[in-house]
Amino acid sequence: MAPGLGLAYPWGRDVRRVTPLVVTMENPNYSVVEIDGPEAEALRAGVPPMDKGRGRSAKQFTWVLLLRAHRAAGCLASLVSVAWALPSAVSKRFRRAAAAGEGPGHGRGWLLYRFIKGFLALSLLALAVELAAYWNGWHFQRPNLTVPELHVPEVEEIQGWAHLAYLAWMSFRADYIRRPIEFLSKACILLFVVQSLDRLILCLGCFWIKLKKIKPRIEGDPFRKGSGYLHPMVLVQIPMCNEKEVYEQSISAVCQLDWPRDKFLIQVLDDSSDESIQMLIKAEVSKWSQQGVNIVYRHRVLRTGYKAGNLKAAMSCDYVKNYEFVAIFDADFQPSPDFLKKTIPHFEGNPELGLVQARWSFVNKDENLLTRLQNINLCFHFEVEQQVNGAFLNFFGFNGTAGVWRVQALEESGGWLERTTVEDMDIAVRAHLNGWKFIFLNDVKVLCELPESYEAYRKQQYRWHSGPMHLFRLCLPDIITAKVHNPISPKLAPVMGIKVPFLGVWINILFYEHLFISMQISSWKKANLILLFFLLRKLVLPFYSFTLFCVILPLTMFVPEAELPVWVICYVPVCMSFLNILPSPRSFPFIVPYLLFENTMSVTKFNAILSGLFKLGSSYEWIVTKKSGRSSELDLFSAAEKDKKGTTPPQFHKQLSEKGGLIEINVRKEQHEKAPHDAKKANKIYKKELALSLLLLTAATRSLLTAQGIHFYFLLFQGVSFLVVGLDLIGEQIS
Repeated sequence: MAPGLGLAYPWGRDVRRVTPLVVTMENPNYSVVEIDGPEAEALRAGVPPMDKGRGRSAKQFTWVLLLRAHRAAGCLASLVSVAWALPSAVSKRFRRAAAAGEGPGHGRGWLLYRFIKGFLALSLLALAVELAAYWNGWHFQRPNLTVPELHVPEVEEIQGWAHLAYLAWMSFRADYIRRPIEFLSKACILLFVVQSLDRLILCLGCFWIKLKKIKPRIEGDPFRKGSGYLHPMVLVQIPMCNEKEVYEQSISAVCQLDWPRDKFLIQVLDDSSDESIQMLIKAEVSKWSQQGVNIVYRHRVLRTGYKAGNLKAAMSCDYVKNYEFVAIFDADFQPSPDFLKKTIPHFEGNPELGLVQARWSFVNKDENLLTRLQNINLCFHFEVEQQVNGAFLNFFGFNGTAGVWRVQALEESGGWLERTTVEDMDIAVRAHLNGWKFIFLNDVKVLCELPESYEAYRKQQYRWHSGPMHLFRLCLPDIITAKVHNPISPKLAPVMGIKVPFLGVWINILFYEHLFISMQISSWKKANLILLFFLLRKLVLPFYSFTLFCVILPLTMFVPEAELPVWVICYVPVCMSFLNILPSPRSFPFIVPYLLFENTMSVTKFNAILSGLFKLGSSYEWIVTKKSGRSSELDLFSAAEKDKKGTTPPQFHKQLSEKGGLIEINVRKEQHEKAPHDAKKANKIYKKELALSLLLLTAATRSLLTAQGIHFYFLLFQGVSFLVVGLDLIGEQIS
């Protein structure tokens, strides 16, 4: 130990200086640090440490300040680095977009894009006029709520023809433009109130379910018959199309389902157009078939109708009539081994039950900001919407996967139809009109993936919003003219008898329970489908979100006579975001990004709704959502380890025996062939979002002239949000 130097500290306390001694053990994973000093001796003697003096507190305070300064400097350095790299990234993306000729053109969304461009041009012109008027001293005075009439200057106050033209413009917008804007804003506010009531009722229903612990339950062991077990025949279908990243994990999970081998069959429905992917899937099917699993591979020559056509062709097989239930899993879904044992028993003793739907669980919900925001929406969808509708109405939209159908319900409802891209919602609506009931199992979860790139998420949302509107056009006449249908009333015993005197004769009237209920709620079913299921929950939210915050709000900046109240800017988006985020309380720190991102996505959703309602653009187009192939949360770490090892994977071979021959699949060759195509992938720019960003930022600049604080901040942050999304800076970044 080095001797003390006898130096006194400025605050007057003499401290003994020591040199720490580090003793390293033979095991490199452990080390012991021994510090010699008065406090160490006191600890050895079992005496509590002495109270630290004022000098030590001052030193600790200094270290805390230094630590916080270091953190602040780190955050500042990160922001500076991002700000430094952002212009370069933006310029590269614009150069790439210009070289590739990207843009709406005459494709999907070009009409909305032209509208936004025209609106932006008018806004810039109006901003120039307002700036010129402000520079000349023609200040606009905010209208008095008690005296809304516009003050017109006297003739001697007019300062030339430009001032006269500006006054004419003010008079025109006050007389002719203000009223339509106010009417449209009031209509949007009314829609917001109605939907808020709907969301609030759903949240209260969810709270009631949790409070009373309401959920579907299985009584006893329904498959036990005497001394043995009698399991029903189950068909499991895995539709897929060019999904090289996830086929292996989904087939593996389904083949490990805990069910008697002779009681279920797996159909791998491959619609892949890539022959190399077909060979890979055949190899995986052959591997499990050799292990004794009843699994078959099907590939259509004529791939029409997308997923609906694929499922329809599979259900047309002769052996399907031997199966009572069919479970469907998309290619990225991985059910747990006990999935069938948790779902199939609910059908036993419940002949009216047509569908059992399980909940989705996401392996990559914390991958990036985009996946976190998606998780908020889907948590509300499953936890609130589907659970409440399943518990109280026995109806909700089938999610297309992670569900089990009664084959009889599918057949009596018309089977899979190829008329729309939301075949799952189509069959659910038709089955509901035919009297079948659905239940939702919130505690049965199936692993799947969320889109990690904005491009994939955008295409998915476009299909999810154009498809329901297209279906609404097609099935609205069927809903209106639907008659009460009871698929199994002949099997039900009468539950009561009532005698009514008529013409001196007692007539015994038998009421069947199901028929009685169906007659009572048939009109309610139609109203629920049209008003709530389709219009309110599929159409209203994107409509008023886009109209109110992307059209009316910027417009009121240039027509200040029709100013939106502050509570509309504050409470409308905050209330909707708060209700949506309730089922996922861990996501509350992301409430502001979620609010801004949902308003940003309203452009894509509104465009999709118009396409579906009026058959514009590509309303009947199916683009497979890109998957990353994460089988569990641990894959996040394994993927990083693979990146560290290098980009050249080891060469390996898969073999399968087919017709006595040996087919060898060289995966390295396939990856080399695909490398040029993958190298062309890059982040894109989205012109509609960029145009709206400029529009909102222009409106924010105009709001400064009238000192509208809350309007300015909302427009500023929403414009920045559109800018981030338009430059594809959210989600997966491809270098």
